[in-house]
Amino acid sequence: MEISYLQPCIQLQLSNEELQNVIEKAKDWALMHGISMRPKDHFNKNQMQVLPFTLLPSSFPKKYFQKVKSIQVLLNELMHKTAHNNSFITKSLKSTIDVDPFTGKLFEIYETVYKEGFTQTLSLGLLRSDYMLHENEIKQVELNTIASSFGGIATMTSQYHKYILSELNHGDKIQNIPENNPITGLSKGLVYAWELYDDKEAVILFVVESITYNICDQRFHEFEIRKLNSDIKVIRRSLRQLVSEAKLGPNKELIVGNQVVSVVYFRSGYEVEAYPTEQEWAVRLLIERSRAIKCPSIHYHLAGTKKVQQSLAYPNALNTLLEDDGTVKQIQDVFAGLYSLEFNNEGETIIEKAMSEPKKYVLKPQREGGGNNVYNEDVKQHLESMRNSNDRTAWILMDRLYPPVQKNYIIRAQNEPFENLCFSDVVSELGIYGVVIGDHEKILYNKEVGHVLRTKLSNEDEGGIAAGIGAIDSPYLVS
Repeated sequence: MEISYLQPCIQLQLSNEELQNVIEKAKDWALMHGISMRPKDHFNKNQMQVLPFTLLPSSFPKKYFQKVKSIQVLLNELMHKTAHNNSFITKSLKSTIDVDPFTGKLFEIYETVYKEGFTQTLSLGLLRSDYMLHENEIKQVELNTIASSFGGIATMTSQYHKYILSELNHGDKIQNIPENNPITGLSKGLVYAWELYDDKEAVILFVVESITYNICDQRFHEFEIRKLNSDIKVIRRSLRQLVSEAKLGPNKELIVGNQVVSVVYFRSGYEVEAYPTEQEWAVRLLIERSRAIKCPSIHYHLAGTKKVQQSLAYPNALNTLLEDDGTVKQIQDVFAGLYSLEFNNEGETIIEKAMSEPKKYVLKPQREGGGNNVYNEDVKQHLESMRNSNDRTAWILMDRLYPPVQKNYIIRAQNEPFENLCFSDVVSELGIYGVVIGDHEKILYNKEVGHVLRTKLSNEDEGGIAAGIGAIDSPYLVS
């Protein structure tokens, strides 16, 4: 695979002493402005450390940046319509739910509330569509419908990169960093959903992990909501806490403690570990049965699974969901190759291709949160091991994307001494945030609200920021 390159926004010419001073200042700026998280290796909720971040903004072609920004409202519409198309979701997940217990449990909840009739017909989607550059194109990696994170920290990172360019005497380059304020856009979606519920006493519930490391990003939402509307109170609970605290009122209100909940915002619940017992599953069903507006609702959650997204890539699939041919073409243009591993000719053909050229593909399970995908020779080994097993239908294959490489410094809490810090080869992934609210008949609110860039060393396969591999970044737009 031929590697392409992008020029960094600055060719830094600093001595070790100058670099050390700049990095110390950058770290302090990041800590003071919430580009930080709780340490995982010695958890203490009263301690913080910098989230991995890039010293400089990373170059990104302006035309591709504008292209994916412009189609986010179309993707919002697509995901909304997909989530409300029972036959499409059911058909897409038919084989997966038999072999993937986690997706099967989610689908069981969906089937239950679908058959009963949704108590709350409105859904709120805070979405993030992720992209990589590849061979002079831009292609979608995935679309997240649950816990689309880093909106708050991305807002601050854009501000940080403007600061650091000035600090390095390159203030003239600030104009190439696009304005970015996803935290306000995402929080406005939560506030609008709260207003639609129409109960001034009701609270917004954040469903969170039992131990939260990425606390700053979650609190940014909470504090921004209060700034936008001082009447709104946010409460935080884990699914475990909700087992004893949540109940339904006489009109199917969701009640936590003695407070009515208007909006449920899931920042947890997309991973198997969130449901250690049947009690957590029962609480998830109780929430779905309630009048509270969910972000995401169970059907939105399922619409974000890899298998449903693979189904959307089939020829003519979009035509069954969207009426406008121009919209269909724009969306299909950013789709990467996604392939089913069903027991049919298509499945056998793609397995043969992937086993012979494993570096051209990524093997993906039905999981969110990073760290789950399979790369390189492991693709071949995985496919060999499950080729004759039904387990393979719980996975999809995707064309592997090879974005252009450039140089940057990745700043971490632990990367001292500074002499060991290198101007390293890195690659980036761009995320575009969207907000959509509506029911099965109409969309009431549909906006693109900002972006995030995540960057990793070019030799890394995974890029999770919270896991310490990737780094939060900002695009520096180039022609």
